[in-house]
Amino acid sequence: MAEVTLDTRPLVREAPPDTRGPSSPQSLTALWLGIGSIAAVLGGTIALILNYELSPRVLTPSCIDLQLTREIRGALGVCNFVEALRSSAETAVLLIGIALGVVAMTFGWSIRGRMDTLRRREQAITGAILGLQGVFIALVILAFREGRPDLFAKNFLNFAVIGPYFPGPFFSAIKNTIVLAFVGEAGGIVIGMVLAVLSLSTRSAARAPARAYINLFRGTPLIWQLATGYFVLLLGFDIRPSTFLVAMGIFALNTGAYAAEVFRAGIQSIERGQIEAARSLGMTYLQAMRFAIVPQAIRRVIPPLMNEFVILIKDTALVVVLGLTTSQQELFAWARAGQSDTFNATFFTAAALGYLVVTLPLIRLVNAVERRLRSGLVGIAGATP
Repeated sequence: MAEVTLDTRPLVREAPPDTRGPSSPQSLTALWLGIGSIAAVLGGTIALILNYELSPRVLTPSCIDLQLTREIRGALGVCNFVEALRSSAETAVLLIGIALGVVAMTFGWSIRGRMDTLRRREQAITGAILGLQGVFIALVILAFREGRPDLFAKNFLNFAVIGPYFPGPFFSAIKNTIVLAFVGEAGGIVIGMVLAVLSLSTRSAARAPARAYINLFRGTPLIWQLATGYFVLLLGFDIRPSTFLVAMGIFALNTGAYAAEVFRAGIQSIERGQIEAARSLGMTYLQAMRFAIVPQAIRRVIPPLMNEFVILIKDTALVVVLGLTTSQQELFAWARAGQSDTFNATFFTAAALGYLVVTLPLIRLVNAVERRLRSGLVGIAGATP
């Protein structure tokens, strides 16, 4: 009978690629090709447009053929934009970007499997992805400039028309937007906390009204709530309220329903033993919630509540259905009024930029708070690192 020999050597798993090693010439080449593609397409296009806009120029015959005359406010700026996009320099920039992108995609994808460390592999793949993005953006610009960029620039990028409405009314609209959102969020947090405690009650008499409130405001559109709330006060109670105050109140009521669900989830994430320990010390249910449960839950719900605030800033645009005075206009109402006066949609582009100026720092703050809570203070699920 043949003798069977067993291999008793321990199994050794292949270690993952070392991420600390240096980059290779091949992976760096792929990466820089991808970066060069994006830089050529986006950087080159922006540089050309700025050069045309900032250098002294006149209306060209081709722009006059497009009915861009000096009688049109901002016609020269629109002409410079179109001429920059259709220039031979822009064509060269796009072709260079496409060529670099194709090479980056081909080279980066072909060498990714031969890279012996994770760092090198990621560089090769990243270069290929950036090359793909560069090619895609270049093709979009090529297709766009063959259409009617003059009409688009005239109606959406002609910032000369907003001159009489800027900067005073514009920044006043930003201030009103922030006030509406902040008051709505602050009131909603208070309402949401009360509703969350009631909705977790074991008594149905306390729980049912809270659940009905939450379901009503979460299940109906905010625009309906704004219109209905205003007319309930006006027609039902014969009260003629300020539309700005009504909007703040409705935003608070609406946010309260969503905040209640956020607080409920945060409270329920606290271990059951916490409230049992508090009750064993002689605390009532409300005292246990106030002193033991809610303080812990608040730290866990900060990021979602901040996200709700960012969403509410954008939702303030719905207050336009109520009609606002000039001094009460928020960003979207300001844009709508300007567009109605000039028949130019550049106001909506400016409003979008205004929203981004307000929301992007808040989004970064939310991300930073989430990282902080996960890494140092307390995890979202309550586990400390």
